[in-house]
Amino acid sequence: MHPKDRTSGARQRGSSPRPRHEGPRERLISRGAEALSAGELIALVLRTGYRAGDAHDVARGLLARCGGLDRLESAPACEMAAVPGVGPAKAASLVAAFELGRRCAASHLPEGAALRSPEDVFRHFAAGLRRLDHERFVVVLLDGRHRVLGEEVVSRGTLTASLVHPREVFRPALRASAAAVILVHNHPSGDPTPSAEDRSVTARLADAGEILGVRVLDHVVVAERGFVSLREEGALDFPAGVKVASAKGRGAS
Repeated sequence: MHPKDRTSGARQRGSSPRPRHEGPRERLISRGAEALSAGELIALVLRTGYRAGDAHDVARGLLARCGGLDRLESAPACEMAAVPGVGPAKAASLVAAFELGRRCAASHLPEGAALRSPEDVFRHFAAGLRRLDHERFVVVLLDGRHRVLGEEVVSRGTLTASLVHPREVFRPALRASAAAVILVHNHPSGDPTPSAEDRSVTARLADAGEILGVRVLDHVVVAERGFVSLREEGALDFPAGVKVASAKGRGAS
């Protein structure tokens, strides 16, 4: 070996190793997903970029095109696919990832949980309902002490008396021997103000519940800008001894 080569080899052996770049995947594993930005998380889902940029460039393009993470979350797959570097396959992966997050956040209430106020109802259902592009009507089944027995999705679509029939609402309640129910539905418009149809449906269901011996405790409207309790709006008479916090105009993040 040439002396110069030996000197070079010794210098290489004695030098400190070059620090290895820690990318988003490595940081997620070592520090947790919360250590990553929204763009980095999106890039990990995308996995690859395209000729004009890497996955991080594509993620930035998605966020810019949709106006931020909140809007990207609810964007249709066709809109995501139109962003350069995305396409149908990556758009489908993103939609699936967002849907999994929504389903985890809106997992069913555990049996025996207590809903003590409209705020409790909003906190549980907001993630799964507030950004939907269609109305969804849910009935929460309660026992005699107002503890949760379960929940059922009764209808999907515009809230009307024909879609939300007492038969569909109270069938699961009677099957579970529920003593009371809380009604929950969303407004895709983002405004939680109850409509005339909301009030009409609530009154009809409350009357049916009294006949069946299953009291309608509340009907909570969930939307992007907060929530409204129809009981607090005067649409229902709250039973004595049950306290409800003021809800109107609150709850928006």
